[in-house]
Amino acid sequence: MKKWIVLGLILIFWANLAYGKQITYKKVRPEKNISRDKAYTEKEDPFKAYIVMEGSTRKILEGENTHLKWPPASITKLMLAYIVMEKLSKGEVQLTDKITISKNAAKIGGSQVFLKEGEVFTLEELMKATMIASANDAAYAIGEFLAGSNEDFISLMNEKAKALNMADTEFHSVHGLPPSKREQADLTSCNDLAILARELLKYPKLLEWTSNKSEGFRDGKFIMNNHNKLLIKMPGLVDGLKTGYYRKSGYNIVATAKKGDLRFIVVVMGSPKSKIRDNIVMEKLKRYFSQYKILNIVKKGELIDKDIILEDGKYRKIKGIANASFLYPIPNDKKGTIKKEIVVPERIKGVVKEGQKLGEMVIKLDNETIGKLDIVSPVYVPMANLFTRLIRKLGLNI
Repeated sequence: MKKWIVLGLILIFWANLAYGKQITYKKVRPEKNISRDKAYTEKEDPFKAYIVMEGSTRKILEGENTHLKWPPASITKLMLAYIVMEKLSKGEVQLTDKITISKNAAKIGGSQVFLKEGEVFTLEELMKATMIASANDAAYAIGEFLAGSNEDFISLMNEKAKALNMADTEFHSVHGLPPSKREQADLTSCNDLAILARELLKYPKLLEWTSNKSEGFRDGKFIMNNHNKLLIKMPGLVDGLKTGYYRKSGYNIVATAKKGDLRFIVVVMGSPKSKIRDNIVMEKLKRYFSQYKILNIVKKGELIDKDIILEDGKYRKIKGIANASFLYPIPNDKKGTIKKEIVVPERIKGVVKEGQKLGEMVIKLDNETIGKLDIVSPVYVPMANLFTRLIRKLGLNI
């Protein structure tokens, strides 16, 4: 009997032991196999900084960390573009100018069009390579051509940045490649890049290059593809300007798009992926294009309905006209808040010349001044004759 009792106790002990092991195993088993990449992506910021600017007024519509100094990578080439376009407009250089490739330019790596020492290209060919293919070797060659040396051109870039009040910017290269151990990184901010982009919009030729999805080089033997995929994702709207990337800078972009008379500039810096960066830009552009309209608030030559007495004029009174049109981007829900304040004198002495300033119109949105226009005379008004002026002084209205 005792043997059977002992045997039963042993069996119960082993059963409990096996069950305990099963429970222990369940406790340490992971609930789900979560990808490390996915977990890391969820923690990453979609950007380090961004800004949205309305193109015609330079009004900042929204942004975050807009003055954060950040490496722009290849977006650095936009300052090169600004200097080239400014020199073209002044007639200091021509697009047909020939540039001979130096040994130093031929050695530049990264994105390139594989220039060889001694090759000769026009300035326009190299600008297309720089703006479309983001060619570092082409950018270097242009800098040498314009300033005589790479160092002197970088100094010129910083001079121009200062002149444009790009206070967060310092350039150390012409192309934006990541610096070596002994070099410093190029730095700028979303705010400064928006300022630069706005200046570049003055030059249609530049937009012609930056809106080009692809183009041949060396008589079509080499096909250059634009890195700005928003040209494909938002066709007919996005027409520039430049992307930039290296590992530490992340994915950067200065994008601009136009719809009718409305244009926006969006700058995004430090995105972990190009798709995330592009999605941010598309979301901003779609939202603001749907929320804003360009309103023609004043038309050139518009009659100002307020009389000005002419003490000495052949005519007794005159109404001025607006000397220019005034268009302004207005949020759809703010159209009724526009006010025009007319500031003109009650009376004017002497001859009135055609186009002479009589006063001004102050245009306000939500009681904030958004613009001013001169009110001018639409006609020439000679002096009245002596008899008429004497009668007027007596108080007779003639």
